[in-house]
Amino acid sequence: MALFSCLQIISVKGQLGSAVLFTLRGFPGMEAAHCWIGIPIFSAYLVAALGNCIILYVVWTEPSLHQPMYYFLTMLATTDLGLCLTTAPTVMGVLWFQLREISRRSCLTQIFIIHTFSFMESAVLFAMALDRFLAICFPLRYAALLSTSRVARIGLALLLRSTLLLIPCLYFLLRFPYCPVAALSHSYCVHQDVIRLACANTTITSYYGLTLILLTMGSDLLFIVISYSLILKTVLGMTSGDEGHRKALGTCVSHLCAVLVFYVPVLGLSVVHRFGRHASPLLQVVMGNIYILFPPLMNPVIYSVKTKQIYSRILKVVSLKRV
Repeated sequence: MALFSCLQIISVKGQLGSAVLFTLRGFPGMEAAHCWIGIPIFSAYLVAALGNCIILYVVWTEPSLHQPMYYFLTMLATTDLGLCLTTAPTVMGVLWFQLREISRRSCLTQIFIIHTFSFMESAVLFAMALDRFLAICFPLRYAALLSTSRVARIGLALLLRSTLLLIPCLYFLLRFPYCPVAALSHSYCVHQDVIRLACANTTITSYYGLTLILLTMGSDLLFIVISYSLILKTVLGMTSGDEGHRKALGTCVSHLCAVLVFYVPVLGLSVVHRFGRHASPLLQVVMGNIYILFPPLMNPVIYSVKTKQIYSRILKVVSLKRV
C-alpha cells in the first residue's frame, strides 16, 4: 500500500508538471498601452535583426574581411540574431496578441536557447579580447596563432561549452513540479525566473546555476580584463609615438563598447533578480527587455561606426543599391 501511494504521488506530480502552463508578463499596469509599446519594441527587433544580417553579409562577401577578428564578429552577430529570433515571438505575442500562456516544454526550450546564446556571446567576447591581445602583443606570430581552421575549432569549442553545461539545469527543471499559478516576471523564459516557481527543493539547482554563471560569464569577464590589462601595458611600452598608440588602442574601442553593452544589462538583470524581490515589477520587465534587446541592437551600430573596413563596405553596398 505504501509503495502504491508513493507511486500515485509521483504520478500526480508528473501530471501536474507536464500540464502546467506558465503565464508570461507584459508591462504591469500598462496593459491598455501594450499595442503602442509593441511598436518601438518591434522596431528595435527589426533594426537589430537587419543590422546583424548586414554585418554577416558584409563579412561574407568581402574577401578582405576574411580575418580572425571578423570571423569572431560574425559569431557575435549570429548569437545576437539568434537571441532576437528566440525572444521576439513571445515578447510580441504578449504585447500585440495577448498570448500570455506558454507550455512547460516550450518554456524550457526557450530557456535552453536563450542561455545558450547568452553564454555564447560572453564566450565570443572573450575570444575577441584574445584576438586583440595576440594581434597587438604578438603581431609577427598572429597569423600563425589564429589560422582560419583554429578559429573554427575555437568557435566549435565555445558552442559546446555553451550548450553542454546547460543540460543539468534542464534536467532538473523538467523533473520539478510547478505551482498551479505559475506567473513569470518577463515576456520570455529564463532559468532564474522559472526556478522560483518550482514546488520542490531547488537548492542544488540554484547553486549549480550560480556556479555555472561564475565559471562561464565570470571567468570570461575576468580574462577580458586581464587581456586588456596586458594590451594596455604593451601599448604604453611602445616606442612608435602617439600615432602608434592611437592606432593600437583604436582597434580595441569597438570591442570594449560591445563588452560594456553586454555585461552591464546582464549584471543589472542579475541584481534585480537576486536582490530586488521587493522592487517594482515594472523595473524587472524593463530590465528584462534591455537585457535581450540592447546588445543585439547596439553591436551592429558599434562595429559599423567604429570599424572603418565594415563602415566603408556598408557605404559601398548602399551606393550600389541606389545605382
